[in-house]
Amino acid sequence: MEPKILTTLLFLTLTSTFITSSAQNCSTYSFTNNAIFTTCITLPVQNSHLHWTYHPANSTVAIAFRRTGVSTSEWVAWALNVDGSGMVGAQALVGLPDSNGSVQAYTSAVTGYGTSLDRSSLSFDVSEIRAERVNGDVVVYGTLVLPGGRTSFNQVWQTGPVTNGAPGAHPLGSENRNSVGTVDFATGEAGAGGGVGGSLLHRRNTHGVLNAVSWGILMPMGAMVARYLKVFKVAHPAWFYIHVACQVTAYGVGIAGWATGLKLGSDSVGIKYTTHRNIGITLFVFATLQVFALLLRPKPDHKYRIYWNAYHISIGYAVISLSITNVFKGLDILDPEKKWKHAYTGVIISLAVIAAILEAFTWFIVLKRKKVEKEQGPVGDGAYGANGYGHHNGHSQAA
Repeated sequence: MEPKILTTLLFLTLTSTFITSSAQNCSTYSFTNNAIFTTCITLPVQNSHLHWTYHPANSTVAIAFRRTGVSTSEWVAWALNVDGSGMVGAQALVGLPDSNGSVQAYTSAVTGYGTSLDRSSLSFDVSEIRAERVNGDVVVYGTLVLPGGRTSFNQVWQTGPVTNGAPGAHPLGSENRNSVGTVDFATGEAGAGGGVGGSLLHRRNTHGVLNAVSWGILMPMGAMVARYLKVFKVAHPAWFYIHVACQVTAYGVGIAGWATGLKLGSDSVGIKYTTHRNIGITLFVFATLQVFALLLRPKPDHKYRIYWNAYHISIGYAVISLSITNVFKGLDILDPEKKWKHAYTGVIISLAVIAAILEAFTWFIVLKRKKVEKEQGPVGDGAYGANGYGHHNGHSQAA
């Protein structure tokens, strides 16, 4: 047989195998109670499927929500949002694992982002609800009385950890944020949504951008200005004002980012990122101390200036280190497209390379200047010693 024919047959075999496997995941799935549903869709994320049979005579729908690969320490939920989209307002059917290995099924009306999925009645009747675990899959069954005779709704589905026997906050990864869509029980049509969270997700993104730009970019740039520009005599005293402008701008934008973080925390009760929060608080305290320290800065020839410089520089570098660390922690929490993390990583690497080049060039100038001073005596007024520091009086001229 010719190679071309063999290749074609192999392709058709693999294709048919893939199609058969996909079909078995949905339309040919066998339920333990021999239930048969007329319609089935594979949801776009989280290995989930929705089976249903619509009864137009009494406006009810029998559904089976199936999530594959669920551990015994995870809850699952599927919900309709009758009057809105996303999480808030969702009317959920929840499957919660029990200590004996079974799965409890109950209803929960979601009223806010900090929900713990407490048991409550829904805005429409549920005449039957139960759940089971089968070979690692969790299936939640329910018969819903569709409100107002409608058949088209927004739907949401989620999975999260069980904490002390109760549903814990679900992760905020891309799959979790995109576990939303539409479903029409009459036509069988379903569509993907634009992401769970709505305005909350927008505020998270705003929080991330403000803090990445302020603490994560402007602050390191301001420090580089202070360390490297002042070695050039033509940059004096302009470097000081550029340094102050960068740091004050970073602090102002950072306050806005910090405030959005506080608001996000108050709107997301039960969702905690302790390390990210604690670093953020520490950053704000250190940065505020830097601002007040600027008001108490001694004159260059003051006997306490050397101590002020040590304080100012050490706190400054601590702020920069914590800033970059917290930006990466924030990116891990937001879990955006990889290009955004790559972009910020590229910015930091670029700043590091520029700093390394300037560091070498600065010391070249400094050593050359010292050599000239040794041979010919001090150059100028002595305000531009090692790395821009004066050495006539032994005190740093750093801002």
